Formats: sequence, structure tokens, C-alpha cells
Amino acid sequence: MVKKHLLISLLFVGAVFQGIQAQQDAQYTQYMFNTLSVNPAYAGSRGQLSFAGLYRSQWVGLDGAPETFTLNLHSPIRNSRLGYGISIVNDNIGDGVVQETYLDAVVSYTLELARDAKLSFGLKAGGNMLSIDFNGLRQRQIEVTNQNNIDNQFSPNFGLGLYYHTDRFYAGVSAPNILETEYFDNDNSDDSVNFLSAERINFYLITGYVFDLGADLKFKPALLTKAVGGAPLQVDMSANFLFADKFSFGAAYRWDAAVSALAGFQVTDQIMIGLAYDRETTELGGTQFNDGSFEIFLRLELLKSFQRTVSPRFF
Repeated sequence: MVKKHLLISLLFVGAVFQGIQAQQDAQYTQYMFNTLSVNPAYAGSRGQLSFAGLYRSQWVGLDGAPETFTLNLHSPIRNSRLGYGISIVNDNIGDGVVQETYLDAVVSYTLELARDAKLSFGLKAGGNMLSIDFNGLRQRQIEVTNQNNIDNQFSPNFGLGLYYHTDRFYAGVSAPNILETEYFDNDNSDDSVNFLSAERINFYLITGYVFDLGADLKFKPALLTKAVGGAPLQVDMSANFLFADKFSFGAAYRWDAAVSALAGFQVTDQIMIGLAYDRETTELGGTQFNDGSFEIFLRLELLKSFQRTVSPRFF
């Protein structure tokens, strides 16, 4: 039990103070179905009003481990080149000890380079609210310096993205949060500034291609790379199969971090559900208190297509 409390304490300290050098955005295993969260240029690219929700539970079995909720809604504007959307992301660590919520509005502009080739430019504007309950950390037997709680501290931000896609290929680059915000407390007797967290720009590259392996079988390898100053390069590689435009299944690997299994079901042309399970390849993955991480994903296409699209889309 002492070992478990020590492990949880170390994870909490790492999660709360990970931003001393750089803070990374939330990570997703099903990033290929949650593109709007990392690239604003994706807005409207599905050709119809689309809603997506994702829940991620990190390190199942550890008390107070991180949870992430994501909701987004986007659509093209009929008879125009514009798309719009909203994105909400909530990170919860320690059953409310650390709460961070991102709320963003998104707009995109699309150029038709060819009949089946489109290039979109995206802009995101919004901000995030951060709350840290240091009393809650102390109750969990985590020693912290004498800090005042942070209650819904708002920080504005904006992001940029490019997204190119055809019926089979897609590629995008983006920086979802451009402004670098530092959270600090200078209420100290020596008037020194004590930095708690510093957000840094996260740069994303996302790409994938769909191959036909037969009349009813498609294969899509995909890649997501995330770079941020002060942190290791993150590389996510995945390989998914789609059978009869209904069932998807595959595997993924996060470099030096985790292996994953993915599965999805296209219930109708308008409804898709997806599941993912991660198992860490680090020392944390070998502990008896960590049962891995899982995600559940839901996508709803709420209106008929405004333009010619392939339905159901594999990305």
C-alpha cells in the first residue's frame, strides 16, 4: 500500500508540474477520428454537420489518474468555401484536484485544387481555464510548497492549421495553441516568482492513406507526430482495416510509450462508435496498479451531405 501511495504521489506531481519546462496537449489514440481537436482546418471537411465525442481514461486502476473529455461540432456553410465548429476539451486529474478546460471556436476556408483534392486553412480562437486545488494535493499526502489555490484562471489562445485531403489521402500541419502562457504564484515572502506551469507551442503533423485490398476490405496506415520544446518528440503510428464499410479494427504504437488495440463499428451511415485500449511499454505499464488506458468514441453525422462525399468516410 505504501508503494501504491508513493507511485500515485509521483504521478500527481508529474502531472501537475509537468509544465515547468513545457506542457503538452492532451493525447488521443483515436486521433484519426478526432482531428478537429488538433487541427482547426479540419472543420467542415466531412461535408456535413458532424458531432464527435471522446472519453479517455488514463492509467486505469490508479486512484485519481487523468481523465479527458472531448466534444466537437463542425460543418461546412452551404454554398460557400467556409466551415465552422466548436471544440471543448476537459482534463481532470485527481478527481478534480487539477481541472483544465479548453473552449474554442473554429473557422476554415477551403480551396478546391482538383475535383477530389481540397486544401483548407483553419483558425481557432478561444482559451482555457485552469484550476488547481493544492489542499487536495496535501490530502493525498503529496508535499507541495505553500501555494494559494488557482481558481478558474482564464488564458486566451488561438491556433492555426492546414489540411489537405482527397478521397484516399489526407495530411495536415497545425499549431492548436500559439500563445505561450505561464501560470505562476508570486505571493511569497521574498517576492520571488514561483512558476507552476508553462504552456509551450505544440506542433502537429498528421497523415494517412486508404488502400483498397479487395471489394470489401480497406487498409489505412496513419501517422501523427507532435513536437514541443522541452519534451521528447511524440510519434503515433497506426494501421486500421475497414471491412464492408462497417467494421474497423487495427493496432497502434506510440513510440517508447504504449501499444494499442482499436476497433470501431459504423452503426449506420450517420453513427459510428470506436474503442481503443493502450498498454504502456514504460516501467509504469508493468505495475500492478495500472490496468492500461482506454478510450470510447462516438460520431454522429447530423445532416445530409452539403456536397459530394464518400460515406462512410474512413477519416
